[in-house]
Amino acid sequence: MTGSNVIIIVTIAVYLIGMIVIGVVMSKRNKSSDDFYLGGRKLGPFVTAMSAEASDMSSYLLMGLPGLALACGLAEVSWTAIGLAIGTYLNWLVVAKRLRRYSAKIKAITIPDFFSKRFGDNKNVLSLIAALVIIIFFIPYTASGFSACGKLFNTLFGFDYVPAMIVSAIVIVLYTAMGGFLAASTTDLIQSIIMTVALVVVVVFGIKTAGGWDQVVANAQSIPGYLHFTSTYNAVSNGEVPFGALSIASTLAWGLGYFGMPHILLRFMAVKDPKKLKMSRRIASIWVVVAMAVAVVIGVVGSAMIANGSVVGLEDSERIIVAIAHLISQHGALAAIIGGLILAGILAATMSTADSQLLAAASSVSQNIIQDFLKIKISAKAAMIAARITVILIAVVAMFLSLNPDSSIFRVVSFAWAGFGAAFGPVVLFALFWKRTNKWGALAGMVTGGAMVFIWKYIVAVKFADTILNIYELLPAFICASVMIVVVSLLTKAPEKDIVDTFESVKTMTDDDATAAEV
Repeated sequence: MTGSNVIIIVTIAVYLIGMIVIGVVMSKRNKSSDDFYLGGRKLGPFVTAMSAEASDMSSYLLMGLPGLALACGLAEVSWTAIGLAIGTYLNWLVVAKRLRRYSAKIKAITIPDFFSKRFGDNKNVLSLIAALVIIIFFIPYTASGFSACGKLFNTLFGFDYVPAMIVSAIVIVLYTAMGGFLAASTTDLIQSIIMTVALVVVVVFGIKTAGGWDQVVANAQSIPGYLHFTSTYNAVSNGEVPFGALSIASTLAWGLGYFGMPHILLRFMAVKDPKKLKMSRRIASIWVVVAMAVAVVIGVVGSAMIANGSVVGLEDSERIIVAIAHLISQHGALAAIIGGLILAGILAATMSTADSQLLAAASSVSQNIIQDFLKIKISAKAAMIAARITVILIAVVAMFLSLNPDSSIFRVVSFAWAGFGAAFGPVVLFALFWKRTNKWGALAGMVTGGAMVFIWKYIVAVKFADTILNIYELLPAFICASVMIVVVSLLTKAPEKDIVDTFESVKTMTDDDATAAEV
């Protein structure tokens, strides 16, 4: 093993140990399951913004977006980024404050808990179904994060995939199980900073190594369809492939997913002062736009580096940032430390999502299923123990699903994103903004959205692969779920008066009222 590799490993080890230390420190602040799952609603505006976006921007920010830009050009990746940017902004603008007020008013500490209490579902059937949706989509999503960590160490240092994956997973489990939501949010803040540093260093070094910005642009212009927004580059034919209006709409639909992401919605519920959400929205929106823009540029720069021979033997376009980090590390001890930080940034992107997913899945089991649906009463201390045990058990299942090193990370992430966006997104929006929505409409929408993702992905898109129906499953599933919510709500009994009164009171609720509300 080379000296630079040793320095990189030490740098990454320091980072991982730091995450565990944060978990230990934050564990002392958890006095109840409310603290463990929601941090006692004590997050400040900066931590709220950056932890929300770090938990959102998984490894696709540092690997997926650059890889897609490198392989296909600007069309698909740009429309994806635009959709995600719009979705981020609208989620903060439309959902954040209303959800913070509503969840405080009805004393909800998880997303399934919010659904049941919002619609007066005393039997907690909505909570159960929502918890099952979270488990179904989050466990494989978390597994993909564990897999990404294992692949990173395997590619860089030749470490066996399975042990590397397990060690990475154990670190995530340790600080999440000990520190809960506060640990996840604090580490997410730190991880967002590391991700930002990694993006900046990589793009600056890459442009210089490629021969300057003019050379980067010249290389991109020489590739058919590479810089177009209505066509993509096809490496097999070395030509352009049309990227039409339906493809653009389908790609933009990624932004719809934000309305249903439990780990992002929990950040809205956890903010200490709703009046500061405007600041959080600005911070989050700016960071997301800049970060994704830089990630796309890295892919374009990577193409120029391959063209001039700086990067050779790259078999997977998603590993371009790893290849650039390796080049940086070859320029002395300080450069090796920087390379280690970049690779830690890739780990950070993965870990910041996996910890939030673990926490959301764990709360679904220990809080929403065991306590809410099954009505098993346990003490605050026992609830904390149950929460931590659930985190560990779910992680074990996710690690088992990660044993195959050839699994596709992007496909799993894309499918899970669609699942949450379609199952939860419409229900969240109608719950917050249409008082006529009832529990039957919410249930129909949730089930329809989740089921349609499977139906469209594995039946419709397969059977009609060569037609316009072969689009991202989130778009048709989101539409179907929304229609079902409206139709079923109108065909069934209107909500009780107290539910409607609560809805109206939230509309007139002040930020001070929301801050004062105790859960």
